[in-house]
Amino acid sequence: MTKTQEKPWQSVGLLLDSARPEKPHLLWGALWLVIAAGLEVLAPILGKRYIDHHLLPRQFDIAEMATLLVLVLLTGWAATWIRYAQLSRMAGVARRSVLRLRERVYAHVLALPMAFFDTAITGQLVSRVTNDTESVNQLYRQVLYVMLDSTIVVAGSLIAMAFLDWRLMLIVATLVPAMVLIILGYQRLSAPAVQRTRQLRSDINAQMAESMAGMAVLQASGAAGRFGARFEATNAEHRLSRIAELRANAWLLRPALDLMNVLLLVTVIYSFGRREMAGPLGAIEVGLLYAFLSYIARVVEPLIQITMQFGQLQQSMVAASRVRTLLQEAEHRGPAQDGHAIGQGSVRIDGLTFGYDAARPVLHDLDVDIPAGSFVGIVGHTGSGKSTLLSLLLRFYTAQQGRITVDGQPLASVPDAAFRDAVGLVPQEPYLMAASVRDNIAMGRPGITDDAILAAAQAARAHDFITALPQGYDTRLGEGGARVSTGQKQLLAMARALAGAPRILFLDEATSNIDSATEQRVGEALTALHGRVTVVAIAHRLSTIRAADQILVLNHGRLQERGRHDELMALEGGLYRRLVELQTLEEADADAGSA
Repeated sequence: MTKTQEKPWQSVGLLLDSARPEKPHLLWGALWLVIAAGLEVLAPILGKRYIDHHLLPRQFDIAEMATLLVLVLLTGWAATWIRYAQLSRMAGVARRSVLRLRERVYAHVLALPMAFFDTAITGQLVSRVTNDTESVNQLYRQVLYVMLDSTIVVAGSLIAMAFLDWRLMLIVATLVPAMVLIILGYQRLSAPAVQRTRQLRSDINAQMAESMAGMAVLQASGAAGRFGARFEATNAEHRLSRIAELRANAWLLRPALDLMNVLLLVTVIYSFGRREMAGPLGAIEVGLLYAFLSYIARVVEPLIQITMQFGQLQQSMVAASRVRTLLQEAEHRGPAQDGHAIGQGSVRIDGLTFGYDAARPVLHDLDVDIPAGSFVGIVGHTGSGKSTLLSLLLRFYTAQQGRITVDGQPLASVPDAAFRDAVGLVPQEPYLMAASVRDNIAMGRPGITDDAILAAAQAARAHDFITALPQGYDTRLGEGGARVSTGQKQLLAMARALAGAPRILFLDEATSNIDSATEQRVGEALTALHGRVTVVAIAHRLSTIRAADQILVLNHGRLQERGRHDELMALEGGLYRRLVELQTLEEADADAGSA
């Protein structure tokens, strides 16, 4: 995440961008709300005429009196119906705007470089995509509608009052700057609490996601109590922050406007009392008093509604600010991708030097040639740079020095779609969805037929165990593939990689957590691919890459040895030979212990 925290109001541009396609609906909605406000403003004027021309003079023209009453009912009904219709319109605008925003945020997250996810917290990212965008929905659907409608009603009422008596209108109009001062004070007091509340809510989501993902470890290590205490502390902080926010609401929103309303009523009634002292009130003065009291209610209540919505507005703007901060994270941008698709799958590494911190290289001056269709193994102690080299080959990072070419062209110049189509990955920890076996192998890729899925499963030596599942390829695996074993997960990951007919297949310690029988099946699958697919395998269990055409031995980020298994075993005191001998001893000890 970016380290700088922007002001919530700087996110207005993001909201406008999301709502820009809805401009016609917004303009029509505003026009209809003006009409509704005009109809509502008519009611006190009609009531004033009813008093002035019929009640006080006792001139009971039944037809006109009935007409005035019917007009009051019709204007009130029409204003209510128009508001309901526009609230429905605004709800549609909100859903569509948030739909676009949520899709934009999700697509942006998918395009972020792997370096971003090295430090990002999953629960907080989920909160951005779900909770924060939903708060923006509240802004569009409720807050903006109420504020727009209330502002139009206030403006219309003030115009009508100015038409009746501009001096009294000025008294009522003092409510507007008073409301602005109240809102400024509220914003100053509540903004820090609102931002803190949103951050703590993300922390709660992050802790929940973290705990759920590691539940087995938490319970096995007896850490559940410690994690529960940490969660309680965060939850308590969230409660205190929320209380501070609610206190600001209680002090500065409706109570302050209610007090202003009382003061305003006293002032207006006092003004009419001064006129009574100057001379008895006539019919016109009584009608005017009725109209002004009606308009005061129509001014005060919308202003109260605006201030009451300001708390939600504050939360929505903070949420929008957090979404905008995420959207400002730089997406992965490499050199111009003007190359061609990968055909043969040959890879060459020249003078490659890389470090996550440029001042501390992890890999040093690597030179490697991987012919198309060959099988290359990469081994070394923990921290030797194996996974880092794989990340560079997968274009997750870009090297500071040297270059990687594929089929003679720079790796970075291959178009993204062509690169992903030509590359398969079998990770150490297989990623499986809570979907069917078929869906997990297809992985949503268009154009993959059932025949291709079947062929991939057979090539990965996974077909036999899949057909033994209750519903075969339609068996749902549960979250994280809970219904299959670790070795079966690995075979499914291999089938998924092969289903895309890759030209280059990467294995990231794919056999480190599986049994010998499953490892043998993986080895058979790799042998069948020899000569057709370029295979690059990082291996912890060295038996996996025994048949490799070339084995690269890394030590502290440098290429210390290379050659076939027999060649490297012939090197007296060689690192690869020591690794093999050590692993052989470990396996012998394990076998003796199990016996």
